[in-house]
Amino acid sequence: MSAHTPARTARQVRWYWEDFTEGLTMEFGPKRVERDEVIDFATQFDPQPFHLSEEAGRASLFKGLAASGWHTAGMVMRMMCDGFILDSSSLGSPGLDSLKWLKPVLVGDEIRARMRVLATRPMKSKPHVGLVQTVWEAVNQRDEIVMVIESWAMFGRREPAPPPMEG
Repeated sequence: MSAHTPARTARQVRWYWEDFTEGLTMEFGPKRVERDEVIDFATQFDPQPFHLSEEAGRASLFKGLAASGWHTAGMVMRMMCDGFILDSSSLGSPGLDSLKWLKPVLVGDEIRARMRVLATRPMKSKPHVGLVQTVWEAVNQRDEIVMVIESWAMFGRREPAPPPMEG
């Protein structure tokens, strides 16, 4: 059994596209980065030595056992899911505009996830869908931004947009 809450099959939708206004900021966490999780993730998905061994991590530019950047992104995604996505009308994402790993995330660090809405717009081809442009930041216990993701996400609308007026 996972240490996390299982995904919900029936959910109460609390967040629709209309609820994501420009400037809205949410913060979730913290999540403590555990040694076994770092090594388990790296063993499966990113088996570079500095993610697998404390000795190799200390000898690297990171100066310690570092979580894979992909692991960091996954931890942030989990915090976002638990914080609001699973209670939303989320329809997924068409992809990332940018992803930057700014500082290493080391075993023992505590990271928080912060999401800010940059812009919203209705989806012209699908009137029941709206797009939300966001920036996600992973922030460590020293308030250093360790990762930044810019992306668009699709959310269901409370009410579909009315058809265009003919005239």
